[in-house]
Amino acid sequence: MSQIASRGATMAVDWEQRIDFAKLRRDRLERARAQLQDSDLGALLMFDPNNIRYVTSTHIGEWARDKNARFALLPRSGDPVLWDFGSAARHHQLYAPWLPAASFRAGVTPMRGAMPDETGVPDALAAQVRRELEERGVAGEPVGIDMTDMVALDALHRAGIATCDGSRVLMRARAIKTAEEIALLDHAAAIVDATYERIYELLRPGVTESHIVAEAQRFLFELGSEQVEAINAVSGDRCNPHPHVFSDRLLRPGDQAFFDIIHSFMGYRTCYYRTFSVGGANAAQLDAYKRCREWLDDAIDLVKPGASTGDIAAVWPTAHELGFDDEAACFGLQFGHGLGVGLYEAPMISRLHSLQSPVSIEEGMVFALETYCAASDGISAARIEEEVVVTADGCRIITRFPADELLVAGRSYVRGADLLGAQERAPEPVAST
Repeated sequence: MSQIASRGATMAVDWEQRIDFAKLRRDRLERARAQLQDSDLGALLMFDPNNIRYVTSTHIGEWARDKNARFALLPRSGDPVLWDFGSAARHHQLYAPWLPAASFRAGVTPMRGAMPDETGVPDALAAQVRRELEERGVAGEPVGIDMTDMVALDALHRAGIATCDGSRVLMRARAIKTAEEIALLDHAAAIVDATYERIYELLRPGVTESHIVAEAQRFLFELGSEQVEAINAVSGDRCNPHPHVFSDRLLRPGDQAFFDIIHSFMGYRTCYYRTFSVGGANAAQLDAYKRCREWLDDAIDLVKPGASTGDIAAVWPTAHELGFDDEAACFGLQFGHGLGVGLYEAPMISRLHSLQSPVSIEEGMVFALETYCAASDGISAARIEEEVVVTADGCRIITRFPADELLVAGRSYVRGADLLGAQERAPEPVAST
């Protein structure tokens, strides 16, 4: 395992080894190739930006994330080919020397149906892919696809390309993280540690959820985030049931408020909840937080190689215990999911599926565990989440903002009676002689 110094630093230096990005690129491509070799696929065709980045180590901004504007082919042998968005291909030919210049080509996709069959774009895409498969002698073998739109899929079938699910192969490649990947995930979490410090300072009556989201987003970018996917901010009577979205609601004294920060640093993501009370906390809020923390700690205690996702899900309360009709109705409240270049990676953990289809936990996996507990006051709720790295003998938590107990934020108030009492207790001044 490579030794990575000064974790949390972002500048490259000549005097110590920090994150080795060349090794990161090689390791990711080799893992994808190895999983492809173990499959019965002739190639992988990728439209998912997370997989494209994992395999080619290229990125053209978050504006491209939901457009299906790029596609890449990883054949069973040879270098990957990336059809990029216009001039981005020229840029990568010049500045991405880890792949041959011939790997980068300009290409156009149907853009989720915006360029339909009559434009000729879908069939041109399929012809390009077909030609690459023929040149590599795998035109008759199935091609695994991670995601696409129906327009492109129909064109591939017209070109005689047999397609099937390729996401399983790529998820296996991404499940075990390298030392460089873990360091980047750790740094992404450190950025959120600092952001929660800022949120704690902001929480007070009269501030809106949306203002906190805006300030947190600005702070994340200042600290090096390249994408803020979402910041959940939920307070007061919006806590129960969990709406999974922020609003313009004003915070009030006595509110419970929880937040989730989902962002990426160098492509590696966080999912990181914390809960606070504003100005004070009642007994119901304290009890909900205590139970929420216990459910989370019970799960963390089970994380080690050889345990299963079913073992973890089994310690969480059932849907009926939480007041829901079935596990689908409360899906995501007691939850676990892998983290990497994607927000949701293997392993996924829930009572909905993990008891019936458990997955063995392996060293090098990184995942988030999150729990939720509604308070007995019918309004408040606690939500906590920790990110863990599976080690040889257990796990290491990389989310460090304090969460063992419910923290109260907001202004500190001093009673007049306390001031009067202090004055009455003050010693009489000694007369000078």
